[in-house]
Amino acid sequence: MINVLFVCLGNICRSPTAHGVFREYVRHSNLEDLIIIDSAGTGDWHIGKNPDKRATCAAKNKGYDLSDLRARQVTPEDFKNFDYILAMDQSNLKSLRRMSPPNFSGELKLFLDYHPDTSTKEVPDPYYGDDDGFVTMLTMIETASTELLSQIKNNYKLM
Repeated sequence: MINVLFVCLGNICRSPTAHGVFREYVRHSNLEDLIIIDSAGTGDWHIGKNPDKRATCAAKNKGYDLSDLRARQVTPEDFKNFDYILAMDQSNLKSLRRMSPPNFSGELKLFLDYHPDTSTKEVPDPYYGDDDGFVTMLTMIETASTELLSQIKNNYKLM
């Protein structure tokens, strides 16, 4: 099994969107028995809540279902269970690095390290903006998800 965790601050906008998009890409590749996907936040204030309605709406408009996702916080166990822990921005990556045990052997990096536009490294947090921010976020996540899945397929010979 290959385990992928997407992480943002509250786990209600960016990381659940990445979770839903990547899950659909994995499903379309018939790899759902080999790749486990989850999402979490570094903060604890949204634990148990649904994704933001604007994120859910933007995702639904593109055919992604986030309705079964609930916010949770990153735990020390995540560093034992996940091969890829992918942060949406530098701030969350810093928090994850502080939490990471010295023996963590997986990939701990920015999600947009998988995006072909190397000038963009962070998925902007759309929470305080308008609906357009959620569409922009979703488009960035789709592009990075395509590349991430391609690299996982290559690394694990899953063609």
